[in-house]
Amino acid sequence: MTSEKDDVLDVTTPHGPARVHVTVPDSPRGALALGHGAGGGVGAKDLVATAEVAAGLSLAVALVEQPYRVAGRRAPAPARQLDAAWTAVMAELRAGALAGVPLVVGGRSSGARVACRTAAEIGAAAVLCLAFPLQTPGRPDRPSRLPELEQVTVPVLVVQGERDPFGMPPPAPGREVVVVAGDHNLARDVPAVRAAVRGWLPAVLPTTAGERPAPR
Repeated sequence: MTSEKDDVLDVTTPHGPARVHVTVPDSPRGALALGHGAGGGVGAKDLVATAEVAAGLSLAVALVEQPYRVAGRRAPAPARQLDAAWTAVMAELRAGALAGVPLVVGGRSSGARVACRTAAEIGAAAVLCLAFPLQTPGRPDRPSRLPELEQVTVPVLVVQGERDPFGMPPPAPGREVVVVAGDHNLARDVPAVRAAVRGWLPAVLPTTAGERPAPR
């Protein structure tokens, strides 16, 4: 018989308290931590669908609300604050609720960027990007965020809407890009998002303790 433990944790960070919604099954084979977009929350359809897929694969799941959202603000904090808060949350989780299991990190849009920038420091096994915001719409003068993806040295999955105004990240060795119907919110074809995540997650996690992930 399988049971789950659900908790809502308040985690102290250098920029105020973050809130984490954690679901841990008996004997998890790994964990997935997800961050939200700049102006949204952890209830976004693609985040919820991804969390459900991970739970169905016997992974622990952590949905992380950044301190600015917990404080009731919609405008995102600067990148360095987002990264510092996320890193603090991951350290707390890896010492507690998610201890001893491989950790995949990710998120949607801004949350995906944070996961990419901090993956090496956290020691993530892989990175999952939902609607990665490659380029600011209508601002060709702004730099591309592609270097944030390219700095990741572990497997990456990008799930991107075919009409995303933020652009289409290119595939690369170790980086898979799955294109689905819709735009930046990935709400048009949630089953396709689920399928992409379900097909990728098991391959980047060990199948038994101490075993390396399957090659991509």
